[in-house]
Amino acid sequence: MADSLVIVESPAKAKTIGKYLGSKFIVKASMGHIRDLPKSQIGVEVNKNFEPKYITIRGKGSVLKELKDASKRVKKIYLAADPDREGEAIAWHLAHYLDISDQDACRVVFNEITKQAVKDAFKTPRKINQDLVNAQQARRILDRLVGYKISPLLWKKVKKGLSAGRVQSVAVKLIYDRENEINAFEPEEYWTITAKLTTGTADFEAKFYSIGGDKKELHNESEVNEVLAELQKADFTVSEVKEKERQRNPSPPFITSSMQQEAARKLNFRAAKTMSVAQQLYEGIDLGSEGTVGLITYMRTDSTRISPVAQEEAKEYIEQKYGASYYPETPRTYLKKNANAQDAHEAIRPSSVLREPDQIKEHLSRDQFRLYKLVWERFVASQMASAVLDTMTVDLNAANTVFRAVGSKVKFAGFMKVYVEGTDDAAVDTGDDDKLLPPLKQGDPIKKKQIDPKQHFTQPPPRYTEARLVKALEEMGIGRPSTYAPTLETIQKRGYVAIEEKKFVPTELGELVIEQMIEFFPEILDVEFTAHMEEGLDHIEEGKEDWVRVLSEFYESFEKRLEVAEEEMEKIEIQDEVSDEICEKCGRHFVYKMGRFGKFLACSGFPDCRNTKPIVKDIGVTCPSCHEGKIIERRSKKGRIFYGCDRYPECEFVSWDKPVEAPCPNCGSMLVEKRNKSGTFIQCVQCDFKEEAKEEASEQED
Repeated sequence: MADSLVIVESPAKAKTIGKYLGSKFIVKASMGHIRDLPKSQIGVEVNKNFEPKYITIRGKGSVLKELKDASKRVKKIYLAADPDREGEAIAWHLAHYLDISDQDACRVVFNEITKQAVKDAFKTPRKINQDLVNAQQARRILDRLVGYKISPLLWKKVKKGLSAGRVQSVAVKLIYDRENEINAFEPEEYWTITAKLTTGTADFEAKFYSIGGDKKELHNESEVNEVLAELQKADFTVSEVKEKERQRNPSPPFITSSMQQEAARKLNFRAAKTMSVAQQLYEGIDLGSEGTVGLITYMRTDSTRISPVAQEEAKEYIEQKYGASYYPETPRTYLKKNANAQDAHEAIRPSSVLREPDQIKEHLSRDQFRLYKLVWERFVASQMASAVLDTMTVDLNAANTVFRAVGSKVKFAGFMKVYVEGTDDAAVDTGDDDKLLPPLKQGDPIKKKQIDPKQHFTQPPPRYTEARLVKALEEMGIGRPSTYAPTLETIQKRGYVAIEEKKFVPTELGELVIEQMIEFFPEILDVEFTAHMEEGLDHIEEGKEDWVRVLSEFYESFEKRLEVAEEEMEKIEIQDEVSDEICEKCGRHFVYKMGRFGKFLACSGFPDCRNTKPIVKDIGVTCPSCHEGKIIERRSKKGRIFYGCDRYPECEFVSWDKPVEAPCPNCGSMLVEKRNKSGTFIQCVQCDFKEEAKEEASEQED
């Protein structure tokens, strides 16, 4: 007969914990929050110290009845929601519903769902932390005030269905500002000169560095011609060789934001998908004979701290697997990246480093395996010795010019034996490969094979990918680990931004809303103001600030802004751009609309006619299947770009890779464009033909 009831958020978590605790415990799931502010009204009594009016969430009646009935059959109730503000608030609402005293030590928290961690947590239950609850309440009320006060104004002045949020508005503003930077960017010309050289037995390359003893940037063709004139009859000679050893240190273990960024780079995961898969790994996976086990620690964290027990286990594993030289002289510790990091939890790591990814692969889905492998490798590498690289810098004289060649090789792999962090810039070398130079010494004569001058133009700052935007929000102190994924989802669903080639672009609607916000609610969009609000919430959590006072300070100026906006904001009429295409169903013109994945065509007769169709883009390639149609760019229902024949359904040719007009020179099959970390290349779909893609003229355009 069970004598204790344990309540968690999800059935998966309940299943895992239930196996650890045994028959004396009933484990139930609340299915997340049970109470919240009402959707139909603001639900906050501003004049009564911001008192919230909570109601039971629709559809939770049967869950609450089950929990109530179970609570009557036991002597003790434990609330084991996640170890963060949201989890504390869920526990507080449950305690209120189940009549649990504020003084009752009913709260149980653990950073990882393993048998030992869970059993240890139940030995030391505590009271509900009201400071954590107040921090969550303050955030919820703050976001409700912003959303429910500004949104009706936007409905009235701009368009129905709009919303404004504290963190989401800053995210859209960053995307909006970046687009303005790109539009205002004026490219500047510059040139490089590469010398292809040989020692007679080995070839290598060197780049132009200086002329007349001074380092020289080449801005135009006349400057290039000056250098080329010097080189016409010049011989190359090695003037200086510098060799040195340098160390490369591993990246710290994952926090929420860095996991989302790296999963985007290496696994092509959206932030929401990363968090969903991480939740599954945290809550528990059935490993067969070992039972259900939580494979990673809690995934909403901004701390790089590692427990001494996990660090010791990692040390033993590394020394046994790779040798003592692969472990540093002293265990690694990492400083907080963000001064405002809470440090409430550990970094994201495997619950046991001994569970190697390949050993448990058969029990995981493809996505679970890939993310677990990423977390496991990042953690193991973070505890390993630094890599040691031998670098070689060679200066070569040719008449009055100096060319420079740089090479390196890995002397000791260290952490790089397991993992190297990705990069947002595809062309940047990640350090995985050696770039070797032949043995060279001062005075060596070098033969010139070819001189290759090349014109370039500076590029505008890149648009934000999900990874870049998360990184920017984190560095600015905007939002917290739990807010990034839902924020990115929201700004797309509202139609404020679209995704083009995996990068965020502001829509016309997004630009209109941001421009109104800039004029009437500048503090909502101000990065420093928003970061200051986050600090205020953190201080509430730490018991240093009163939550009512923090809200009062914000609302005093916010209310005045609302009054001004109500009076002065002009009504904006958004006119759809009419296209030349005619709806085949009703004969009206199509208009351009903006959806989650970019523009599409919709009938102007909506809602009477709901006909829509995608905007197709001719890529200038003849269909390799029917040899009659043209290949056009399309989007799948999930927004992924693919390529197909415009004669569909007569011709059913489709390809995820972009076809190239010319056939393979080896076998005559179709060539497609592909991308990897080094850039874009052309590859045959049948044979092993592969070549680097030619630079497009568009690189020289703004």
